Amino acid sequence: MGHVTDVREENYQQEVLQSQIPVLLDFWAPWCGPCKMILGMLETLAEEYEGRVKICKFNIEDGESISEKFDVGTVPTLKLIKGGEVAFTKIGALTRQQLSQLIADHL
Repeated sequence: MGHVTDVREENYQQEVLQSQIPVLLDFWAPWCGPCKMILGMLETLAEEYEGRVKICKFNIEDGESISEKFDVGTVPTLKLIKGGEVAFTKIGALTRQQLSQLIADHL
């Protein structure tokens, strides 16, 4: 996936907290069916909102500190982060239209 950025413990600060634009952070896991279902949609939205919103994904199995920081207990969990603060949280899979509207409402 070319437009969705993989976030890990090592690049979290740079990719999410230091981002000049809002970041939609997708908390996912390889065993999660709904997580796999929305990946293509996230790629499409990353292209659509390029330059206005950065879409990133964080595999919860790659480290617990970020998941704990955001109190993630269920995947998929989507959080829009603006200026280091959470603007919205959605748990579970959404349609492309629902997610696109949520993003647009917070730009």
